Amino acid sequence: MQIRVNGKDMNFSDNSAPATVKELIDHLGIDSAAVVAEVDGEIVEKRNFENTKIKDSQKIELIRFVGGG
Repeated sequence: MQIRVNGKDMNFSDNSAPATVKELIDHLGIDSAAVVAEVDGEIVEKRNFENTKIKDSQKIELIRFVGGG
């Protein structure tokens, strides 16, 4: 499976591919509490991260909030 995450192509074998947005976020080591996800131009609500399936060739944007001042 190949997906594009934040403008970069990522390739996964069938048995290592993240099945959901939540699995992708976990795979990347990102805190899901501080991220907004968009799949093929559609915002995914946090409550749906575990239910939103990832398919081959999808474009995913993960936007992280960073504190600062």
